Amino acid sequence: MATRTNKACACGCAVLLCALLVLSLCLTLYRARRCSSGSFAHGAVAADSGTCSRIGRDILQQGGSAVDGAIAALLCTSLVNPQSMGLGGGSIFTVREKTGKVTVINSRETVPKAFKADLQNSCPKWIGVPGEIRGYQQAHQLYGRLPWARLFQPAIKLAREGIVVSAILERYLVLLSNTNETSPLRELFSTKNNKLLKKGDVLRFEKLADTLEILANQGPDAFYTGKIAKDLIQDIQDAGGTLSLEDLESYKAKVRDAWKIVLDDYIMYFPPPPAGGAILSFILNIMKGYNLDPSSVLSGQKTLTYHRYVEACKFANSWKRYIRDPDFFPNKNALKLTKDELVDSTRAKISSNKTHDSAYYNVMPTWDHMGTTHISILAEDGTAVSVTSSINYIFGSRVYSPKTGVILNNQLLDFCGLADHISVGEQPPSSMAPVILHSSIRQKTMVFGGSGGSMITTGVALAIMNHLWFGKDLKEAISAPVVFVDSENAVKFESSFDQEVVKSLKTMGHRFVNSSYFYNVVNAVTKQGGCVGAVSDARKLGEAAGY
Repeated sequence: MATRTNKACACGCAVLLCALLVLSLCLTLYRARRCSSGSFAHGAVAADSGTCSRIGRDILQQGGSAVDGAIAALLCTSLVNPQSMGLGGGSIFTVREKTGKVTVINSRETVPKAFKADLQNSCPKWIGVPGEIRGYQQAHQLYGRLPWARLFQPAIKLAREGIVVSAILERYLVLLSNTNETSPLRELFSTKNNKLLKKGDVLRFEKLADTLEILANQGPDAFYTGKIAKDLIQDIQDAGGTLSLEDLESYKAKVRDAWKIVLDDYIMYFPPPPAGGAILSFILNIMKGYNLDPSSVLSGQKTLTYHRYVEACKFANSWKRYIRDPDFFPNKNALKLTKDELVDSTRAKISSNKTHDSAYYNVMPTWDHMGTTHISILAEDGTAVSVTSSINYIFGSRVYSPKTGVILNNQLLDFCGLADHISVGEQPPSSMAPVILHSSIRQKTMVFGGSGGSMITTGVALAIMNHLWFGKDLKEAISAPVVFVDSENAVKFESSFDQEVVKSLKTMGHRFVNSSYFYNVVNAVTKQGGCVGAVSDARKLGEAAGY
């Protein structure tokens, strides 16, 4: 009798298990089918290239966390777009947990112990202490799921087999044409006949592959101590840099709570200073007060909307001097940027029919920067990562370590025009603004971020405004032409910008400057109702990937 009962229970359990499996499969198929074309049912990655987006996606499919996918995609990007970021730079992660808690991991470069005091004349060549790998380490310790070494395997394989030079990389390699043919960096990107590589050529990173293998097997400490560290410092000092082994050994990434503001029914989370999130939040908070909607960019209101935006950017420029490392400048001026009192009083100074001279905005001219990369990721469990990484200028300091395969940053350039003095260990101010927006009412999460140095702010701000207020889908929101206000409050328009608006803004007194290049590149991922949308900016020939 008992045997018969046990058999019946076993059969019942088997039937129930099969039913649950069938139900799960049906739900998965239903969710995949009801998501529109170009969106995904589980998770997605938006990086600067299709290759790196797919590597990040594969990590997610293997059970990796959003942070795991981000690290793998960043390592890939250091090969596909080596002009933008790499192990010789630094990064800022904004991470949203399933609970809704948002944390920032800042591994921006720092001032070395031996530095030159002449900021204005010498800092364009300065190399900061690289924090990239310490950032990966901290993020992985807090949120990683797969083994550390597995995250490096796709990049190691890619480095050894080689990448095909893209049109984007070819465009930047031209900048090395006036570099000495015997320089290590020039040699890396040249053929055996000393000709710079062209689109379609294969580029291999043998020395960097060796370094990546050591880091995978021995862990992140190998970059900051031991043979890699000694070789790296020797190459830097041979090139005239001032970094020391002590600088590397003492580097630590910083973990902070994210700052936040309310935009309609969304909360936008962003990294605190020395990142540029506070400047971005200030601009968006000003624009929020104009009750924007799709009609705001129709013919009757479009000029006024962009005039107000340009004015908001001019006022924002005056606050950049307060975006300093809080461990060295614990002032509350940056925090004021997130408060309604300052936002409302600034909005009241914006005239509807004219602009003003520079003194009205109290702007101090600074350096404008370019470069950087950004990755946005949403995982199936609802966790999200927005991470921006940089070596600052195109090819950073143009110092290449032939012993390690690492291209070094010139991140300390970011102090120029914004600092009268600096301190050992201080992180430079930045335009980086990796943000995450979430609405519990809409059950929607949006992950935004951009690259392009000083153009990060305008790229991300306008993409968010386009999607959140102007009714554009994610692709349209990112591809729409932008207007950029430089550090001297001169206005620059992307070539395809509405010329009627340009003419109207000229009549209002705005000072225009032509610009041949626009470096603003935004990559974003959104999730609502179980469907994930992802877009990589076409300006950098990006391609998102998901499943």
